[in-house]
Amino acid sequence: MGRKFLSKGFALLLVLSLVLALFSGCSGKVNENASDKKDADKPKATADAPGWQSNKEPITFDWYVNFSWFAHKWGDDAVSKYVTDKTGVSVNFISPAGNEAEKMNTMIASGKLPDFITIGWWEDAVKKMIEGELVLPLNELADQYDPYFYKVADGAKIEWYKQEDGNTYGYPNASSSPKDFDKYKDLKPSNQTFLVRKDMYEAIGSPDMSTPEGFLNALEAAKKKFPEVNGAPLIPFGLNEFTDVGNTSLEAYLQNFLNIPMDKDGKVYDRSQDPEYLAWLKTFREANDKGLLAKDIFIDKRPQMEEKISQGRYFAMLYQRSDLAAQQHALYAKDPNSVYIAVDGPANSNGDGPALAGDSISGWTVTLISKDVKDKERAIQFLTYMISEEGQMDLYMGKEGETYDMVNGKPEFKPEILDLLNKDRAAFDQQYGASFKYWMLMDTNMSLAWAPPASEPFKQMEDWTKGKTVSYAEFDGISPTGTSAEGVAASKIAQEWGKTLPKLLLAKSEKEFDEIFEGFLKKRDSFGYEKVEKYQQEIYEKNKEKLDAAN
Repeated sequence: MGRKFLSKGFALLLVLSLVLALFSGCSGKVNENASDKKDADKPKATADAPGWQSNKEPITFDWYVNFSWFAHKWGDDAVSKYVTDKTGVSVNFISPAGNEAEKMNTMIASGKLPDFITIGWWEDAVKKMIEGELVLPLNELADQYDPYFYKVADGAKIEWYKQEDGNTYGYPNASSSPKDFDKYKDLKPSNQTFLVRKDMYEAIGSPDMSTPEGFLNALEAAKKKFPEVNGAPLIPFGLNEFTDVGNTSLEAYLQNFLNIPMDKDGKVYDRSQDPEYLAWLKTFREANDKGLLAKDIFIDKRPQMEEKISQGRYFAMLYQRSDLAAQQHALYAKDPNSVYIAVDGPANSNGDGPALAGDSISGWTVTLISKDVKDKERAIQFLTYMISEEGQMDLYMGKEGETYDMVNGKPEFKPEILDLLNKDRAAFDQQYGASFKYWMLMDTNMSLAWAPPASEPFKQMEDWTKGKTVSYAEFDGISPTGTSAEGVAASKIAQEWGKTLPKLLLAKSEKEFDEIFEGFLKKRDSFGYEKVEKYQQEIYEKNKEKLDAAN
């Protein structure tokens, strides 16, 4: 009897242990991704309704933004609270404290990424994440969890970002397909501007700064008349920050102002060797020789620059107008004449107008979903919501009745909210968070239907660029990245250029400038520039085919 009891007990224990093992295995799978624990009987998502409406349980996604200057927090303002109340989704933003490339490389090396990643489309890390299978195909996520994605996503953009494996991993912001660009090019301004401080510029006679002589004379006159700004030295000329691969102000911005072609006779053109470009780099060298380039511009990062812009310490800047919104507000509040205005900047020797970059199909950044995302279903549904017209309007306008009212069928910010937007962008962001404070997936074409007319002190800068924009879409992504032979060569060349550019400006003579530049060209060749050129031409031709198909 005792043995019989023990036998039954052992059998019972064995069954219990098997059951526990089974559930233990299941719980391990549950932890892999929250999407796997969804009820099998749940209706399959369809293309007829947004997937996010089917599940509004609270969830928080970690969202990495690869810009060290991005410091916003979700949940502190009206818009993010509204979106969370509506969708159940909260966001924990993460941004690098220092060098963005180092942070991305460290995360990639670890093999583990936050749920969402927003990064410049041109960054080498994009290719590394895709090749390393660290991010998920958006099309596969949409097929499985939210076919509504295809109703709201732009097919041309999906095709543009499709990889060789047939999958699309990232979705862009501030992107214009060829049809979009043709439709909006006269309405949509460029962000690239040559700016001067209004009161100083007018005080020295509003000179023509489009020629090397006029540019240098104006900087000298400003420095002589305004040696200090509130007790601090004037900075005659400002630029974007110097990085380990160069300075955008002195590359694409300057080349676009000089209207240097991107291709000639069907071949990608090396703009860096263009005589007009080199003549202007030598002009900046001469400016330094005359004491007109402050040491600040070689070492300052974005936070230091923003502080100095808000103090009005720069006389002139080759800079993007949108990035000084808060500082422009502050200057306008103190003295409307102390703001920055756009004027004709450096021009080629023929006096041709600039060919400034407008939105291209690549956009500004791409957003990707990590393979480690805590809930695949909710992630693609939230991304779908954000790129939809409903999500775009929520992120731009906020909540009806709270931040805006419908007036004659069009959403308009409440008067006091619009007034704050026009007077104090920082306070507007903190309190309301509308007007694309959260810009990661912003559609700058769609928002034209809601955006209030530009007001001073921004209208003049915006209006100046209209009619001067062109699309450079066929040249997007032509520079190789990654670990391929051409990718490694391009990386070495970029790093070498980053070291060379400041040396050119600091050269003691034009002869030294020429020697430094010739040395760069020789190193560039030794790094494999021929491979890079071949790759660029191939991608350029493929891009043209893609764009022709999109039209």
